[in-house]
Amino acid sequence: MDTTVGLRERKKAETRQAVHEAALRLTVEHGLDNVTVEAIADAANISRRTFSNYFSGKEDALLYGEEQRIGALVERVRAQPAELTAWQALRRSIDELQQEMREPEREWAVRTRLAKRHPSLLARQLANHAALERDLAEAVGDRSTTVPPRVLAAAFLVGLRLAAHLWSEEREARTLREVISETLDQLGRQFG
Repeated sequence: MDTTVGLRERKKAETRQAVHEAALRLTVEHGLDNVTVEAIADAANISRRTFSNYFSGKEDALLYGEEQRIGALVERVRAQPAELTAWQALRRSIDELQQEMREPEREWAVRTRLAKRHPSLLARQLANHAALERDLAEAVGDRSTTVPPRVLAAAFLVGLRLAAHLWSEEREARTLREVISETLDQLGRQFG
């Protein structure tokens, strides 16, 4: 039974990833306004109904990769040693994730540029960040900090978003990791 559940969950994760990649590829090729949910479903070799089982719209499908990374960040923050301050736990967590994950630079750059050009995508991204901000605040809630956890979590996420925008504007002259580190170091002077 456990093997069946594991296989089922793995297949669902693979389908979500395939839909996300199809949405990203089609949006880059044709523009967000010219891509339909049906086209994404076709490109991922699933039905429209199956698409709806995984995502509420094309914006959600496009932002899936970002949501996965932020979700992993929240779990990583929770796993940090209790003696770290809230900011130290956040910084160590993002550093560890960046070392473990392949550099998502192209995908992140594409999504960042898309969000800047499409208000519907930016609105969805900001809604996701609000929910993730609450999760991050909860994850650092018991740690030492001079500011409320919600403010700290919001500042951290703004730092990540700002770094992505700066990196995108630089046309990838430096690695995303370098820009994130520099941006968070500057913020850390206030929150460290």
